[in-house]
Amino acid sequence: MTQNLLALCPLDGRYHQKTEALHPIFSEFGLMKYRVQVEISWLKQLYEAGIINTQTPPDFAPLISLMQNFSLKDAEKIKALEQSTNHDVKAVEYFLQEFCCAYPDLDALKSFWHFACTSEDINNLAYALMLQTGITQVLAPLYNKVTITLKSYAHEYADVAMLARTHGQAATPTTLGKEFAVFQTRLQQQITEIKKVKILGKCHGAVGNFNAHLIAYPEVNWPELVENFIKSLGLTYTPYVTQIEPHDYLAELFHAFMRANTILIDCCRDIWTYISLGYFTQKLKAKEVGSSTMPHKVNPIDFENAEGNFGLANALFAHMADKLPISRLQRDLSDSTVLRNIGTAFGYTLIALTALLTGLNKLELAPITITADLEQHWEVLAEALQTVMRRYGIGDAYEQLKTLTRGQGLDQQTYQSFVNTLKIPADAKERLMKLTPATYTGFAKKLAEQA
Repeated sequence: MTQNLLALCPLDGRYHQKTEALHPIFSEFGLMKYRVQVEISWLKQLYEAGIINTQTPPDFAPLISLMQNFSLKDAEKIKALEQSTNHDVKAVEYFLQEFCCAYPDLDALKSFWHFACTSEDINNLAYALMLQTGITQVLAPLYNKVTITLKSYAHEYADVAMLARTHGQAATPTTLGKEFAVFQTRLQQQITEIKKVKILGKCHGAVGNFNAHLIAYPEVNWPELVENFIKSLGLTYTPYVTQIEPHDYLAELFHAFMRANTILIDCCRDIWTYISLGYFTQKLKAKEVGSSTMPHKVNPIDFENAEGNFGLANALFAHMADKLPISRLQRDLSDSTVLRNIGTAFGYTLIALTALLTGLNKLELAPITITADLEQHWEVLAEALQTVMRRYGIGDAYEQLKTLTRGQGLDQQTYQSFVNTLKIPADAKERLMKLTPATYTGFAKKLAEQA
């Protein structure tokens, strides 16, 4: 607890428990774990490809077990080695060499650890595996939960008529469900775009040409071997690189997350406004306090919290997307410290998604308020009136309705009196006489139900 209170970043302090799902993936421990996985997988690939020859087949079972059960004690050993090497990836290599000392058949392979690799070969693949795991196991399921929740509201409130607002002013009515459907379909599109992004990897050596590989084993088709290796990790091979994988896919991925988060910021603000208008109340918790001085208050804090954290996440995503694809010549190290903050961006996203889901699950419809709001704004039927009038050739329809309604209210009696003066077919007049703000919702119900 004390350690959390002293944390500089709220992700490791106030929000520590809320981001626990990401700790083993995006932390330094997680980076070490994925580096170990890449190093072991590369050694195994070299052996299986016939690059490494031994008198007896080595038993890779201890290494596979290490990879699958990598522990904090293992990470601490690597960190201790880094104190002397002052190089985080070399510390992983030395850790693996020391581990294999207890297994003579594996110890015989020690000259092939990190073979023909630059640190970036290991790092780019480790970060790729980190992203793949974090998105698949943690972030994607949460985005899907939000989508499912929005869809459930779209269907539940498909025929709940409400006053729309454009420029903050009373406008043509819609249904509450249709407005939820808009956010659901927008978010779903961005989730689809996130899934489309191929997570890329390279293992081409110091400047991307397989120089060291080829001089040591000129008979080997190294591009093909490396492509197979990267595919075996569940990643996509990228053939043209410098010392680093160019990070263009990271920019594409982060931009997709930014769009998804921006849509949800928009959603948070609209729901916040609906709560402010009284369209929704929020389920109460007995011991919660809304204000330190005003006992009556039930603040929409979950939506405010979500909005703020989505914004923080997007600020980081934006910087990473702008910075990471740029590297001086074949390599500079300015991307290294930026990459270490990937988990921070996803941490704020996780907090925001969790807060949004909490807020959505607290909502309770206030139908009396929604209906009363509609009944106070019969002037929104001016659009319907002038459109029907124009159909039947009344040339100054817009101007007539502008004079009748602009900047002033309209009640049912005034509306129906005006309809009675119109020289239009009886069936059209009858439709307009029956029309109310609550029934003037077009295909909104159907659109919501189809979401």
